[in-house]
Amino acid sequence: MSFTSEFKEFAVKGNVMDLAVGVIIGAAFGKIVDSVVNDLIMPLVGRVVGGLDFSNYFIPLAGQTATTLAEAKKAGAVFAYGNFLTVALNFVILALIIFMMVKQINKLKKEAPPPVAPPAPTPEDVILLREIRDSLKAR
Repeated sequence: MSFTSEFKEFAVKGNVMDLAVGVIIGAAFGKIVDSVVNDLIMPLVGRVVGGLDFSNYFIPLAGQTATTLAEAKKAGAVFAYGNFLTVALNFVILALIIFMMVKQINKLKKEAPPPVAPPAPTPEDVILLREIRDSLKAR
């Protein structure tokens, strides 16, 4: 089998195509969750803790006096804990949503009936007794 035909067989298998679709949908879903976190949730959390933009919480490590994270990063190293908290909250929300989706899908799946075991073979002595019975009835 040539390399190209082997690659073609690999690329068009169902699992590879399913994986490609999953990655594309996952990327789009990630953007939706990013938007929910960054545009809806984090402004509310920032408002509760006293700031309007949670992602601008940082500690300057090089003695910067900048007021925004972008300016501080230009001037030197910063400890950007606000960005970390945003990403961590993003992960928790995404994990919660995926958990709820998997839980619902599992509820919708019908449980497969347990496999039926084949009947146990009839012991030889029982077969012999049946043959004797049948031969006595025939007389």
